[in-house]
Amino acid sequence: MKTALITGGSSGIGKQFAQIHAEKGGDLVLVARSEKELLDIKRELESKYKIKVFVITQDLVKSNAVQAIYDEVKRQNISIDYLINNAGFGGIGKFHEREWQKDHDMILLNIMALTALTRLFLPDFVERNEGRILNVSSTASLMAGPLQAVYFATKAYVTSFSNAIAEELRDTNITVTNLMPGATETNFGKVSGMDKTAMFKSTASARQVAEDGYQGMIDGTLDVIYGLTFSQKAMMSMLPLVPKKMILSQIRKMQEVEE
Repeated sequence: MKTALITGGSSGIGKQFAQIHAEKGGDLVLVARSEKELLDIKRELESKYKIKVFVITQDLVKSNAVQAIYDEVKRQNISIDYLINNAGFGGIGKFHEREWQKDHDMILLNIMALTALTRLFLPDFVERNEGRILNVSSTASLMAGPLQAVYFATKAYVTSFSNAIAEELRDTNITVTNLMPGATETNFGKVSGMDKTAMFKSTASARQVAEDGYQGMIDGTLDVIYGLTFSQKAMMSMLPLVPKKMILSQIRKMQEVEE
C-alpha cells in the first residue's frame, strides 16, 4: 500500500488525485488551507475505501508551512511514497497594475513551496531508492503569457525544474513527472478571472486530467499534456515556426477578459 501526499488536496485536480489514489487502496496525506473541506474528504474516503487519510491544514505561502508539513509527517511516522505537488493559483491583469502581494504569493506557492517540499522529501526517496513525484505545471509553461506574466513564468519554472531533476534521478528507482494541463474545469478559472476569457471557453474534466497525470506518475512519464483543444494543439505545434511577437499577440487576445 502506497501513501501519497497531495497539496491543494481539498478541491479541483488535487481532490481528484485523492479520489483516484483512494480508489486504488492507498493512504493519503492531504494538505490545504481549508480544514473543513479536508475533514469532509477524509470522512468520505475513509468510509468508502477503508483507507487512512491524514489531514494537515497549512497555508503554503507562510514561511514555516513547508517545514511544518514535513515535520508533522515525520512525527506521525508516515512514509511518503508519492509526492504530488498540486497546489497553485494564477491571476489575470497587466503586471504593473496587479496587486504585488498577490503575485508575490503566487511565486511563493507555485515555485518556492513546490521546490521546498521536493527538497525535503526527495532525500528520503533517495535513501529508500524508490518514490514518485508528480508536479502540476501547465501548458502555460511552454510560452510567455501576456496578462498572466507571473503565472506563466512560475509554470515555466515548474516544467524546467521537474525535467532537470528527473534526469538527475535517471539511474534510480525514483521518477519525476511533469503534468501540463490545458484549461481545466476547476475553481482556478473563477479565482484567477480566466473564466471570462476565450482560453476557458472549452475546459477539460478535472477527473480526466488527474487520471492522466496519476497514470503518468505511475509509469514514470516525463511530461503529460492533457486538455488542449484542436486549435490550441495546432498553435502549440506552430510555436517554433511562428514569430514570437505574433504568438504573444495571440496569447494576449485569448486572455483578454470578455465583457
